[in-house]
Amino acid sequence: MKLSAEFFPPRTPEGLDKLLEVAEGFRPFDLDYISVTYGAGGSTQERTLATIKALRERGWDVAPHLTCVDSERDKIADLLKTYMDLGVHRIVALRGDIPSGMRDLGDFNYAVDLVKFIREVTGEHFHIEVAAYPEVHPQAKSWQTDMTHFSEKMTAGADAAITQYFFNPDAYCRFVNSARAQGIAGDIIPGIMPINNYEQLARFSDACGAEIPRWLRKRLEALGDDKAAIGELGLEVIGDLCERVIKGGASGLHFYAMNALEPTRTLLERARALAK
Repeated sequence: MKLSAEFFPPRTPEGLDKLLEVAEGFRPFDLDYISVTYGAGGSTQERTLATIKALRERGWDVAPHLTCVDSERDKIADLLKTYMDLGVHRIVALRGDIPSGMRDLGDFNYAVDLVKFIREVTGEHFHIEVAAYPEVHPQAKSWQTDMTHFSEKMTAGADAAITQYFFNPDAYCRFVNSARAQGIAGDIIPGIMPINNYEQLARFSDACGAEIPRWLRKRLEALGDDKAAIGELGLEVIGDLCERVIKGGASGLHFYAMNALEPTRTLLERARALAK
């Protein structure tokens, strides 16, 4: 089973040191890679690059996120060369969020344009992952147009996809079945969001269009500020979700670890046990 975790670049050197300690906590799970996020327009580029370098120095296979909104071809080409020089062989290629009021998106309008460009300038050097949306991208006109855009990214040269997080395993299974029916053969890895802070989860979900089922919202709301109870419920719900997508045929799991060891470590232990 392919297992991976996602970090965001810390703001301070002290934060980076702490993140490296967290990464060591994941060492026993033999992760395929760690991905590191990257802001729209390269707003966290320097911090992302510093995090990539530090993780590579410690032997991790790292997949930088690369967003193309408000960016230029030359800038992206230079960054790709930098990653190649660092020994990076994976890229998570994304459009990125569009800043409020922006009309000129730069040289790339969509993630498919970025995928094509990466293949154009680097050939087959990078294993490219793109985003997938089991519950439909929040800006998509329809389910069908969203699936068409996903198919275009895969056809343009992407090797695999990581989904937006979800809490309904049926949504993931339906998405994968639809993709296979359209001839998309690459891995579609479910993105898994651990639960340990309801307010943060609700804020993220409202922003990215991930649906928190009403029953789950109500159970989390009822727990108030009881962090221990929220964590316990989160392990129950997400553990069950992981089990169901694995049994449904998922070839791996990608955890949005939020730069913390727990509860992702516990979920990884359970996932590894299920895979045996």
